[in-house]
Amino acid sequence: MTEINWDALSLDELKDIQKKATKAIDSYKARKKKEALAAAQAAAAELGFSLGELTGDAKSKGTKSAPKYCHPENPAKTWTGKGRQPNWVKDALANGKSLEDLLIAK
Repeated sequence: MTEINWDALSLDELKDIQKKATKAIDSYKARKKKEALAAAQAAAAELGFSLGELTGDAKSKGTKSAPKYCHPENPAKTWTGKGRQPNWVKDALANGKSLEDLLIAK
């Protein structure tokens, strides 16, 4: 590697080197993190698990809840009854409908 005379560089040149070094370090860390993740996934798979199962992330990526309510005019718009109410539910309730009126018939 060539020796750099740091004292001969201007402030702009030093900042440019710093910027490039930071970018190179970030890129290096990202590559190493990706390699580590792949190795961990491979080790888990060898034992018959997903990495999410071992770290506890699997429960958050489980099956989705089935929709419980649907829009009266557009059955493609559904809601599970969990989380925030969609605007169409809020509008229906404001117009005198009840949640029971929006239930999906089984």
